[in-house]
Amino acid sequence: MYQPAHFKEERIDVLHQLIRKNPLGALVSMTADGLTANHIPFEVVESPAPFGTLHAHVARANPLWKEAAGKDVMVIFQGADAYISPSWYPSKKDHGKVVPTWNYAVVHAHGPIKVLDDAEWLHALVCKLTNQHESKMPAPWQVTDAPADFIDTMVKAIVGIEIPLARLVGKWKVSQNRPAADRAGTIAGLHGVGTEAANAMAELVPSGASDLAR
Repeated sequence: MYQPAHFKEERIDVLHQLIRKNPLGALVSMTADGLTANHIPFEVVESPAPFGTLHAHVARANPLWKEAAGKDVMVIFQGADAYISPSWYPSKKDHGKVVPTWNYAVVHAHGPIKVLDDAEWLHALVCKLTNQHESKMPAPWQVTDAPADFIDTMVKAIVGIEIPLARLVGKWKVSQNRPAADRAGTIAGLHGVGTEAANAMAELVPSGASDLAR
């Protein structure tokens, strides 16, 4: 993707954090019919350094695991995004030379797909992902809440994939190219919108010089 230097994010912990907060990735692969995208929830682990590994599972009926095995793929993770109005910039009153834009934070993860058709590994992954996402629920569901033979049948219907990451590309387009006053106006404007998405972007906009220093 187009990557101006001032929007580049290279801190691995920050990139991993975006993936964990937004685990549904768009896995883009090349097939005999051309490019295709599969939308899959992933987990990311830190090892091996420096970029870590992605884990997920797909339906056994999904041709992805056969078509892409051993091939390089890209997984796109979308973080916070929001429309930015030029009316929020104090500089609009000074010279009027401002235009709308769209702020966003994204991670592109690159690596080869490894197929893991292993019931024990898959069961452990399903339990881990379930516990992670159910932890926010008032009455968390557990894999053991379902009959064991039913879970075994469901596990047989999926295939695991692992992507050892060869490259992580992060882009944080969050108004860091604007003057401090315009950034403050952007933050206030986003909070004024008041949606969850707008508030999430407001948290990413640098509010001072210390936030710009990476």
